Amino acid sequence: MDSAPLKVDEEKARHAKRVKLREMNAAMNVQVELSRLDSSLKRHTGLIKRMRQSLGTDHHDQILKDIDSLSLEKYIDEIAGATLEGITRCKTEKDVWSAVEVISAFHRRFPAAFTPSLISSLSAALAAPSRAALSALPPEQREKEDSARVSRQRPLLRVCSELALVGIITDGQKRSGGEWIMKVLRELLSNDPTLSSLPLLSIFLKSYSRPYLGLTPPQSKQISAEAEPGTLSSATTNATQGEFPTLFHEDEEIVEQEIRDRFKRMCEGYFDSVSKKLTIEHKRLQDQDRRNHEAYIRSGEIFEDRQQAYEKMTKGYEKLLASCQTLSELLYLPMPSLPTASQKSDSIQIGGNAVLGDEEDPFANSGGKWEDEEERRFFEDIQDLKDFVPKSVLGIESDEKEDNEATEEREKAEKEKADAEAKKLEEELEGLKLDGDRVNGRKDGTAEFKMREEEPDGAVTPTPTSPTKASSPPLSPQLAPQGPSQLLTALLARLPDATNRAMIDQAAIDFAFLNSKAARKRLIKFLGAVPKNRIDLLPHYSRFVATLNRYMPDIGVELVALLDEEFRYLQRKKNVVKELAEVRLKNVFYLSNLTKFRVVPSHLVLHMFKACLDDFSGTNVENISMLLEGCGRFLLRSDETRERFGTMLELMRRKQSMQHFDQRQILLLENAYYQCNPPERTPRQQKERTPLELFIRHLIYDVLAKKTIDKVLKLLRKLDWDDPIVQRVLHKVFTKPWKIKYGNINLLAMLTYDLQRYHPAFAISVVDQVLEDIRRGLEQNVYSTNQRRVATIKYLGELYIYRLLGSILVFDTMWSLVTFGHPEGHPLPRQPCPMDMPNDFFRIRLVCVLLDTVGMCFDRGTQKRKLDNFLVFFQYYVLCKEDLPMDVDFMLSDSMEAIRPKMTMYKTIEEAALAVDDMFNVALQNAGLSTGEDSGEDSDEGERPQQQDEEDGDTTGQESSNEDRTPSPDPVVVLSTQEHLGPSEEAEAEFEKELAKIITDSSAESRKVDKKTAWWDSVVLAPNLRKKLADEGDVDAGGDNIPDGNAVMQFTVITKRGSKPQGRHLLVPAESALAVHTRSAQLQDKVEQQHLKRLVLDYEQREEAEEMKALEVRNRAGAIKIRYVG
Repeated sequence: MDSAPLKVDEEKARHAKRVKLREMNAAMNVQVELSRLDSSLKRHTGLIKRMRQSLGTDHHDQILKDIDSLSLEKYIDEIAGATLEGITRCKTEKDVWSAVEVISAFHRRFPAAFTPSLISSLSAALAAPSRAALSALPPEQREKEDSARVSRQRPLLRVCSELALVGIITDGQKRSGGEWIMKVLRELLSNDPTLSSLPLLSIFLKSYSRPYLGLTPPQSKQISAEAEPGTLSSATTNATQGEFPTLFHEDEEIVEQEIRDRFKRMCEGYFDSVSKKLTIEHKRLQDQDRRNHEAYIRSGEIFEDRQQAYEKMTKGYEKLLASCQTLSELLYLPMPSLPTASQKSDSIQIGGNAVLGDEEDPFANSGGKWEDEEERRFFEDIQDLKDFVPKSVLGIESDEKEDNEATEEREKAEKEKADAEAKKLEEELEGLKLDGDRVNGRKDGTAEFKMREEEPDGAVTPTPTSPTKASSPPLSPQLAPQGPSQLLTALLARLPDATNRAMIDQAAIDFAFLNSKAARKRLIKFLGAVPKNRIDLLPHYSRFVATLNRYMPDIGVELVALLDEEFRYLQRKKNVVKELAEVRLKNVFYLSNLTKFRVVPSHLVLHMFKACLDDFSGTNVENISMLLEGCGRFLLRSDETRERFGTMLELMRRKQSMQHFDQRQILLLENAYYQCNPPERTPRQQKERTPLELFIRHLIYDVLAKKTIDKVLKLLRKLDWDDPIVQRVLHKVFTKPWKIKYGNINLLAMLTYDLQRYHPAFAISVVDQVLEDIRRGLEQNVYSTNQRRVATIKYLGELYIYRLLGSILVFDTMWSLVTFGHPEGHPLPRQPCPMDMPNDFFRIRLVCVLLDTVGMCFDRGTQKRKLDNFLVFFQYYVLCKEDLPMDVDFMLSDSMEAIRPKMTMYKTIEEAALAVDDMFNVALQNAGLSTGEDSGEDSDEGERPQQQDEEDGDTTGQESSNEDRTPSPDPVVVLSTQEHLGPSEEAEAEFEKELAKIITDSSAESRKVDKKTAWWDSVVLAPNLRKKLADEGDVDAGGDNIPDGNAVMQFTVITKRGSKPQGRHLLVPAESALAVHTRSAQLQDKVEQQHLKRLVLDYEQREEAEEMKALEVRNRAGAIKIRYVG
């Protein structure tokens, strides 16, 4: 390769520079004349400032010049601090070497004052972070802290590595600083379970693998995968002979051979640990991927929490894989072999789908022995401690031997007692020896992997997953490490707060590192003394025991024996019911959870069930119920207990039918039985919908919002509206407002209004269907459809707000809500009605919803009067009911307060009835149906306020519902069944003709007046002057004021002095031409005003009469006749 000689030359050049600088630092023959050195504060301050900025090549020459020309003795501490800060800004290799030369220059001048202070500062800066401080931070903050620390320590480690090679950092006389660097790296890597310090090792190996480890690139970057772990170093050394010759003789090496070998073994061991962790994470990722696939097949979707956990796991795995590949390339070691999905399929099926092994299981389709996927994961996906804890701590090899020996003993039934005791003694001795090895291993800190070779200084290879222990002597007595007893006490104190899977699994791992016989006894005693009011902890404690039980079976056996003894004691105390009720609940619930984790043997729990069944009375009824609810489903669907437990269930049902139990016990037994053995039900058939229908439903139900309504409208307009299928789907969606969020009903009405401009027939059909649904709800009055009816009535109000229907339909709906179904349309106090009982207040809710939606629109003119009339009758309707519930009363008060805050509220039914009578009498008189026909001028006061455009064609119907009222003098005869919603075309034409004639006559009369004599027409009296004269009893120039006994007329003469008009009285004889003409003009104007007013009032009376006729026809067609009796 062409790059090989280049690499050799570069390495030789670096080696030569280091050797030369090392010799200069060792000589220390710096001759300085103190008298010629500058001690000015300004230059010293400038030097320190430049050093803080950077020790790189930019300031290299100037700093060296200042070192030779400044005194510096008084500023050693400041210079050491500035040096540390300047090192952190050295990014490139040239900057690092520049910093090394600067530090060497200081070292040669001040070897005793500067160098120890600097080395102490560098050691503190490269120290591992506090595990306690990091664990207190949230994960995101912890990740940021680790990233900032690695960025800060990267240049420090490179500079320290160079300083150890040039003789500034040393391990002793005539020794390099290789061991100092190795201890720093071991500290960083051993206290780093998250592998956040791994980039520091990668940076170190990229630049210093040759001088510190003696590594040279082999002929191929990676040796064969068949190489044994113990022969990696030799394989690497042999591989180097292919291309790189021996660069230096041993006497030319800077770092000692012993240090290089130990350094290499440490890095190889760390790579082995990272590879193992990578393999574990790879398997976990594949398991999670398989479970996600199964969940997707089973439920059709992957839940968000599962997806987020998978993404987080994938991100961590990819980061770990990249780091492992980097280490593999730098150490020239092979990557670990990662099993593919096909290689792993068998083990996955055995481990993950063991419960689904029986394909003919009738309960497999209904979820098997677990109610849902979350419960299955909790009870079956138990972590394997050997993936997190070293085998030496768990004693797996010894356990395997003991299992084999136990199997042989079971096969040989007739074995001599002496041989059995001898074997037992040998096993105990092996256990004692293994325990001693464990203690020694924990003392040495070999948690993740074991060192085969003994190291002379007791150095320990770091591990990324070692427990929380300090491997270096503490800096202060307060940081002294705790012993196993204190750690176990802290763990047991933490267990009551471990209320999720992650925390309880971590607690199991922590206990595995503290495992001993005494620790197991303390744990069993603690687990058996759970407070009786903390049964929420029992499922998590059971998972904790199940995790440890695989490698520490005595924990499960002794805990089950403890609970079994407690169960027997409670059976003997059956007469003590109330005092021991909570204890019984805790005991049975604990056993049930342990049974589902397969810690309790099946024969034991079946025996307990049988013991309770033998005495099937009293507290045993509750015990059986709790057992059935806790683990009955599991026992009934497990292969080994299905038959026996099914027989016991049948026996229990027979005893239950033969014995007498109170209602509470029967309910307990029935609920428990059907919870463990639910009746078979056919699966609900999901309605099949076309993709187009699903798309439309998605737009309306999921996408529709204030921000997306324009987008939804555009997409709906793009549909094929000529297709009847599309129209049918849209009609169904738009006429079922109860299927969307209640707050989005107004958006659905807005969409209907927007679509009306393009498809008016569609909007009409929607309104028709909504009115039909309201009518159907009144006829059926089914409680289960109440929410639908509320949404529909709300939708009707929103459709009115968006001008899709007129106010007459809204008032008709409100009147039908209070009259429909009652005899002759008249609700009677406390009288039962099949469609609207006195204790049924739902119609009041509907009216309040409609008033809250559209009540604010009826605040002027005719609509205001219509709503006021309805509210009077509505109060009468409410008083006809029984006493209102509190929520309905509050709803009614809020609605009335919002639309008519000053309206009189009636307290009794008599007051409301009188108000209704008065209201209908006034309505009849205004409609022209009373005996007096001369009420045209007195029925209205002045002008009527103009209504909005959308209300011009509206007609009223609420006050016309009394045409059959008894006091009416004559019945109204309807000659035509055609419904008239307003004046006919002939009446409109006649009115227009009369109005045009009046306007024309008025214009002609005004033209006949002589302009000379009618000079007052153009005169306008100032408002303030008019008011002043009116107060004095005067009128304007056109008024008539004839004093008694005097044939004169009083006029006001307006004069103008400057810019201010003034009025002056003038008496004119009544016989004069001016007075006669003025009087005749006044009479003529008054006649015309009366005539025009009568025409307008007659038109309104005709309009209201037509409305009453139309309402009568509609009511007769609907077979409803309303007659109000005073």
